[in-house]
Amino acid sequence: MDNFIVSARKYRPATFHSVVGQEALTTTLKNAITGKKLAHAYLFSGPRGVGKTTCARIFAKTINCFNLTSDNESCNKCESCVAFNEQRSYNIHELDAASNNGVEDIRSLIDQVRIPPQIGKYKVYIIDEVHMLSSSAFNSFLKTLEEPPAHAIFILATTEKHKIIPTILSRCQVYDFNRINISDIVNHLQYVAKQEGITAEPEALNIIAQKADGGMRDALSVFDQSASYTQGNITYKSVIENLNVLDYEYYFNLTEAFLNGDVINSLLILNNILNRGFEGQYIIGGIASHFRDLLVCKDPKTVELFEVGASIRERYIEIAKRCTNAFLYKGIEIANDCDLNYRQSKNKRLLIELALIKLCQLNEVEADADIKKKTELKPIDKVNNNTKTELEPIEKSIKKQTAEPDPPTSSSNPPTSSPNPPASIPKINKSELSGMGVSLASLAKKDEGVTKTTEKELAVNGNNKFTEADLIKAWNEYADTLEIEKLLINTMSLYKPTLISEVLFEVKVNSELNKEYLISNGEALLTFLRAKLKNDDLTMTIKIAKGNVIKKALTSREIFDEMVEKNPSLQNLSDEFGLELS
Repeated sequence: MDNFIVSARKYRPATFHSVVGQEALTTTLKNAITGKKLAHAYLFSGPRGVGKTTCARIFAKTINCFNLTSDNESCNKCESCVAFNEQRSYNIHELDAASNNGVEDIRSLIDQVRIPPQIGKYKVYIIDEVHMLSSSAFNSFLKTLEEPPAHAIFILATTEKHKIIPTILSRCQVYDFNRINISDIVNHLQYVAKQEGITAEPEALNIIAQKADGGMRDALSVFDQSASYTQGNITYKSVIENLNVLDYEYYFNLTEAFLNGDVINSLLILNNILNRGFEGQYIIGGIASHFRDLLVCKDPKTVELFEVGASIRERYIEIAKRCTNAFLYKGIEIANDCDLNYRQSKNKRLLIELALIKLCQLNEVEADADIKKKTELKPIDKVNNNTKTELEPIEKSIKKQTAEPDPPTSSSNPPTSSPNPPASIPKINKSELSGMGVSLASLAKKDEGVTKTTEKELAVNGNNKFTEADLIKAWNEYADTLEIEKLLINTMSLYKPTLISEVLFEVKVNSELNKEYLISNGEALLTFLRAKLKNDDLTMTIKIAKGNVIKKALTSREIFDEMVEKNPSLQNLSDEFGLELS
């Protein structure tokens, strides 16, 4: 049985011309060889698998070649080239700094540098992963690196240039290798497939190139893996299955659901994707990238930025024609906001589901409507009258989510003597509150303890006038809807609001703890009261009344001290008779 050689080694470039995706750097190195302007030290930096060590070997081989070709490439026929190809050249030394990173290893290298080459002009020392050298090894290497013998050339390679000390960088010519673009990787994979007699679909190779993330070595490794999986017939479907990549088809189906306002179908597609084992954040990030690709495909000039197979690109162009720019802009914004909040969310699946519902509702508003209103979350039963039964699990999740305390938005500063609201109390944005707890509450059932708002209440509440009795009634109704927050229920039953002006009311409590409970639930409370009283300008302020502050029980000593403050002669009486408190 023949020994199998992986494609990354078998098709490793042997000349500058065969290096993929680094034309600028290879041209510079070839011109330096032609003009005989060789530096004594080079630093090749860049991501993994982009050709740093390969270019170092080609460079070392070429400068020692006796018969360069017309395009300044090595001839592969002279004694030096043959020795290099057979891996027996004494002019080229490779050192792995990951396992030889001590001072003694560098001293041994320095001792070898003094010996001139037996064949050729130069001795080349390639130090791979040079950033892993210790500080003392770097320092012992400085002098030799700055003033090596005329026959010695150092080529340092690293993936982490920022870890190399500045004194080393200043002594080297630095070459930064770029990630290889997808089209170059696909072309090279097609060449390898042809040489190996493997049939491969362009879309399949494109997925492999995307998975490689700009590294040719990674791309060839995945190519070998896919070839083994498919037994030499690499198809798009087989690559998707082998690499467990989320298919374009899922994103196309989601986009169709968004354009049609189909909440049910979008949630079912999400459930299918999650069941395949994909992380929620990966899904929402994919939706944002998908919308970006659709945006790119809307213009013939920018479609070239989208590097995929021709058939998939045509499908993107077709769907992009149905999407407005405003739809794509807001879709990307919603997906990005969901992505940012994903890690902090306690109910991650619910967060993604709410984002999908918003995306399904983007096309429902008029084209010239306020852009802010496009992201308001509307009741699902208004989108589709037949969704009530299927969405009961989501309704229960939303009910549980709304029962948790929200961040405070109301002011806790006490009011001044003026009958008007203080200037320090922030004004709540009407458009934000109209889309918060009110529309979510309409999803819950009335018999489960959450008041169901009407269509009229979902609109702007207005500035309806009300009395203090109306305010207290609405206050009590909100307390009756609470089920989990027992301490908040007790607080609201003990302390009632007092109307100070037409839109400002005050709640006096007797402890800091009660004050904190009201502040932490102030946003949901105000949303409810404003909808109930039909007044968006309603504002709440909370203060601790000095006369109502609960004092802790005093000890006998503390009671006596208070009495002494009022009548100092008591202390004299106690001292005179030697009295002590029990």
